[in-house]
Amino acid sequence: MRVIPPSHQVLFLPQGPEVLANLELAGRTCYKSEHRITPDSAASFVRAIIKSGHHSVIEHASITVRFVCDRGVSHELVRHRLAAYSQESTRYANYGQDRFGREITVIRPLFWAKGSAAYARWEQAMRAAEAAYLELLDQGAKPQEARAVLPNSLKTEIVMTANLREWRHVFNLRCAPAAHPQIREIMLPLLAELSQALPVIFEDLAQRFAPEIQRMAALRRELDQPPA
Repeated sequence: MRVIPPSHQVLFLPQGPEVLANLELAGRTCYKSEHRITPDSAASFVRAIIKSGHHSVIEHASITVRFVCDRGVSHELVRHRLAAYSQESTRYANYGQDRFGREITVIRPLFWAKGSAAYARWEQAMRAAEAAYLELLDQGAKPQEARAVLPNSLKTEIVMTANLREWRHVFNLRCAPAAHPQIREIMLPLLAELSQALPVIFEDLAQRFAPEIQRMAALRRELDQPPA
C-alpha cells in the first residue's frame, strides 16, 4: 500500500494578456464601448467588471486542472456542475495488476499526525481494505465488483475544466474555513498559484484567504516532516 499527499497540476491556463484582452472585448460589447480599448486598458476593465458583479463576462475563458485526491474529495468536486470532468475509473483500473504494483494508493489524512493512534487505526483499516480487494480479485471478482471494499481514502485522479467565473465560485466555497479540510488542502495552494498567474482574476480571493493559504502551507510542511 502506498500513502501519498494530495496534489494538483494546472494542465491548461490561458495567457494573461491575451485572455484579459479577450474578456475586455467581450465585456465592452455589452456597453458598445469598444472604442475605449487601448493597449493597456484590459486589466483595469476586467477588475472593474469583477468588482461590479458582472461576472458573466469572465465565463469566456477556462482553466483545466488535474487533481490527485481521495475519492471523498472527488465527490465534492463533481458537485460543481458547471464544469467538465474526467476521472480515474475503479471499474476499469485493476490495482491487482503489476502495473499498479499490486497495491492500492491512498491519500494521507492531514488531520491525523503520522504516529498518532488515530493515524494508526486509519492505516490498519486501509491495509484491511487492500487485503480484501486483492483477495476478491484473486477469487475471480472483476475490478468493478471488488471495488465495493475500497475506501474513501483511495487515491483518484480527476481532470476538471471550468470557466473563470466557476473557479471563483469554487474557491469561495472550498477555501473557506467551513469547507472540508481535505478539499481546502488542494484548493488553497491552487488559488495561490492561479493568483500569481492571473492576478486580475484571482488576486482579491487570494488576499481574502491569505491567512488560510499560509496556515495550510505551514501544515503541509509539518506533515512532510518525519515523525519524531
